[in-house]
Amino acid sequence: MQNYFNSEIKIPDKLYFKIGEVSEIAGIPASVIRFWETEFPKINPKRTSSGQRHYKKGDVELVLRIKHLLYDKKFTIQGARQFLGSEKFENKSSSSVIEDLRRQLIDIRNILNG
Repeated sequence: MQNYFNSEIKIPDKLYFKIGEVSEIAGIPASVIRFWETEFPKINPKRTSSGQRHYKKGDVELVLRIKHLLYDKKFTIQGARQFLGSEKFENKSSSSVIEDLRRQLIDIRNILNG
């Protein structure tokens, strides 16, 4: 996947992020992220039973790409939506997918073990 955002931004390696954490990482208000959810269906956080949003790392990366397109490249929302819709993502190698799954399972085990 091509890197469309500042490579100096470090996204913590964890399973889920709250909207405040995504806001802090991206440097934009939570209200902007909520608005982008309505404009970019690919941003699709899971909801807890209390309605709290939980974003995966891929969602955070997408927020950063959208921010780059809108703020740095001066795309319109419609233009960014079209660009992201036509974007070709490279297939991950099977070893990369396995490593991602392994990390997620370790995170889940740690959560369950308290």
